[in-house]
Amino acid sequence: MSLESDVRDLWHRHEDGDLTAETASADDADTLEAFLDALEAGDVRAAEKSGGEWEAVEWVKRGVLLNFALHETEPREYGDVTYHDVLPLRDTDDLYDRGTRNTPDGTVLRRGAHLGSDCIVMSPAFVNIGAHVGDGTLVDSCDTVGSCAQIGEDVKLGANTLIGGVLEPVESAPVVVEDGVSLGAGCRVTSGFVVGEDSVVGENTLLTPRIPVYDLVEEEILYGELPPERRAFTRYVESSVGDHDLFDGGAFKPAVVAMDLEAETLDATQREEVLRS
Repeated sequence: MSLESDVRDLWHRHEDGDLTAETASADDADTLEAFLDALEAGDVRAAEKSGGEWEAVEWVKRGVLLNFALHETEPREYGDVTYHDVLPLRDTDDLYDRGTRNTPDGTVLRRGAHLGSDCIVMSPAFVNIGAHVGDGTLVDSCDTVGSCAQIGEDVKLGANTLIGGVLEPVESAPVVVEDGVSLGAGCRVTSGFVVGEDSVVGENTLLTPRIPVYDLVEEEILYGELPPERRAFTRYVESSVGDHDLFDGGAFKPAVVAMDLEAETLDATQREEVLRS
């Protein structure tokens, strides 16, 4: 049987109530370990691009969920610290040979997270199970990459950036940050939002399907996506409750404005490449 078939079998048995953490066999545990190994190697991913659209790979997301359902919380050791979790941290022995570096005392890479070659992960940072971080990407200090998030190649996640995780429902695509994107410090990307390739996003910008993106290039309003090759930043637009008696001088709501990339923006982004050498 293939890994996909094995995971699907575990899922059906679990859904039928025939498989729990207490009743899981050694073979079941081996399947979960093989699945985690495949995630870390990048052989399987929680989302794939098909026909220009990102779609969830449901059996992979189910495999991630099974690792919580079929493992019990237990004491684990990291350095001199005892912590309690259902999963250990990721073994990092493979990173050096692929040119990837992570700084000590705070780069937490959970089991089942993929890091590509020539990546940099600065402490403190957290990369969760099912996350896929592409080659040459920088995960800066105080960043979180949530479960199943898909981060492309040569991406810069500015300090204190949050990439949200999307585990359930399994058919929902996770957050996607495509190749070449630069996210400024303090950005938040949540709820399956897709950031198009080679875009540059200003600091403290919130990208979520609930906030409109005013694309001034194509002159349209979008939700849940930022098109490729855009310069994006937060602005405030008039709210529909602006004439309410409780608001003195009007009320405003956040929005994202997207424009063409400017040469100055690209130059500033390229100068930061020295940090990765």
